[in-house]
Amino acid sequence: MKLTTLNTMSERIELLKKTVEPFKVRAQVHDENGTFPHENFEDLKAVDYPALTVPKQFGGMEISLTEMLQHQEVIAQADGSTALSIGWHMGIVKHLGENERWPEGRYATVARDVVKHGALLNNAASEPATGSPTRGGKPETFATKTTGGWIVNGRKTFTTLSPILDYFIVSASIDSEDQVGNFLIKHDKQGVRVDETWDSIAMRGSGSHDLVLENVHVDADDLVERIKPGRKKPAGWLLHIPACYLGIARAAQAYAVQFATTYSPNSITGTIADLPNIKQKLGEMELAVLESEHFLYSVARKWDENGDTIRQTMGPELGAVKLSVVNKAIHIVDLAMRVVGARSLSKQNPLQRYYRDVRAGLHNPPMDDMTIMQLSGR
Repeated sequence: MKLTTLNTMSERIELLKKTVEPFKVRAQVHDENGTFPHENFEDLKAVDYPALTVPKQFGGMEISLTEMLQHQEVIAQADGSTALSIGWHMGIVKHLGENERWPEGRYATVARDVVKHGALLNNAASEPATGSPTRGGKPETFATKTTGGWIVNGRKTFTTLSPILDYFIVSASIDSEDQVGNFLIKHDKQGVRVDETWDSIAMRGSGSHDLVLENVHVDADDLVERIKPGRKKPAGWLLHIPACYLGIARAAQAYAVQFATTYSPNSITGTIADLPNIKQKLGEMELAVLESEHFLYSVARKWDENGDTIRQTMGPELGAVKLSVVNKAIHIVDLAMRVVGARSLSKQNPLQRYYRDVRAGLHNPPMDDMTIMQLSGR
């Protein structure tokens, strides 16, 4: 059965829940070994998940932002690394399809590849010298014009999904033009390689290695977009980030509740769920989950229900959602660990993985300080 053959969102969510169930066991294995969960992505491709955000005209489902976020939460409850990784593909495909930013035909070719073969793409924008691309640093990756095309050289960091990406969208400074462009580069181009540098203790299964480009020749039309300097337009698709961390928080909450309602030390009658201090923590977790859920999905629905005029005013709201949900997710996981106690630090306990993974959200865009400054109106 394929997600793209089902008629309703609820049907698609149920199929996705069944699909990702094995991810829960695999997550621990890949986290411990620092390996990439290839089988998770094969499972997602098998049900056509990568095609859900492709526009209908190219054979996709063109699902709403709200539905995309709900799917991302489901995946994150099973494996945060897989959710964050596929979320970049899902969001970028949706964003490009809605905004028609690339030359005619270029996006169509990629979109049909996604639908037919499950092709995956992601941005490659971060660099050692520039840090996060949201800070505005100019890439030290350079593209030099040649007869009929370009030669691209550089190194990109934090290239999530790098072991299996079919397409890299590489930001590069255009030599002699003082401009920055995005270049669509296929993984099998000569001079493209991935250096396996990812050694983070969080999101260990995301494959966020370095992308190295050495004299990579690309065609003239592989320059798919020139990036205008200045503040970027609001991007609703980036809400896949808080959706991922809310999913991880829900997984931690579920574990804590299950533990509290079954653990009965011989010092008490009943389970620890009956103790006032545990009830307090369970209640605080639920409150934070409810607040996050309502904030995330109310803003997502606003995005879905409005056109470009309203969307372009939503930057502060989108940033606020990310800041609020991620920080609440960290708090939820911390509370879950307090409920479970010292055994939450066991290597075999998923809470210690949730704790490491959820903190990665602080370093995904937009950064908290930038959001607060934007909310100040200055």
